[in-house]
Amino acid sequence: MKHLLIIILFALLSLSTFSQTNSSPYEWNWTTDGIWTGAALAGSAGGLLLIQNKEDISMEELNRVLANRDNINFLDKWVAGNDSEDASTLSDIPFALSFVAPFALLFDDEANEHSGQLFGIYIESLATTASLYAITAGLVNRSRPYVYSDAIPDERRTRNNGQRSFYSGHVAATTAATFFAAKVFQDFNPDSKGVPYVWTGAAILPLTVGYLRMEAGQHFLTDVLLGYGLGAVVGYYTPELHKKGNEQKLSFGTFTDLTPKGERYQGVGLSFKF
Repeated sequence: MKHLLIIILFALLSLSTFSQTNSSPYEWNWTTDGIWTGAALAGSAGGLLLIQNKEDISMEELNRVLANRDNINFLDKWVAGNDSEDASTLSDIPFALSFVAPFALLFDDEANEHSGQLFGIYIESLATTASLYAITAGLVNRSRPYVYSDAIPDERRTRNNGQRSFYSGHVAATTAATFFAAKVFQDFNPDSKGVPYVWTGAAILPLTVGYLRMEAGQHFLTDVLLGYGLGAVVGYYTPELHKKGNEQKLSFGTFTDLTPKGERYQGVGLSFKF
């Protein structure tokens, strides 16, 4: 999450160079995109507060978790008990590299002159990914695989950090960044022979992160798969929704409704017409 916020801050500063010409396949709307980005950043901040306020589990709760080990589904069971500090450290390398991937677009002649616009869309992608992860991690308790290792002190196993297995934020963020870069490269260079290779790299890097996070005992396979899927959707469809013609299908608006108790409330809604 810290890495995401650093990239978002850098991208915000880059908006000072915002430029847009007719050769870009994308459109940027300051009102719609401003609301989208602001809501995502607010969601990220709220999710961080939820994570920080999570309580440690008790020994009684830990014993219940350990007693339930035999009931872990077959996709995840083989990961339970994993704990590798080396794998955890190694996972940060491709994770960090993924954030640099979109900046390689600066070397693309077609995309370079639209760097401000692309950074703005990249902000939305990262902020959306961060918001989805932070809120979920703050609300859902699922023990990490290392919690099932008897070699780990109970003090570590009962800490609130051990209850944030669902889902993998590392994988989600990595996939969002690499898929964003591949999607933008393809949209600016649809006839390039390099497109398949770019997509191959975009797919492999987050898979590497996912494998290392499982070896580290930080996440189960289903946590990795969900993170990969959500990151792929955000990374691909954030620029796709900004393509010319699609921007008119995306809209924000306020609405008023009644709760089951008859109390009136207001909200903000996002809609997309297919």
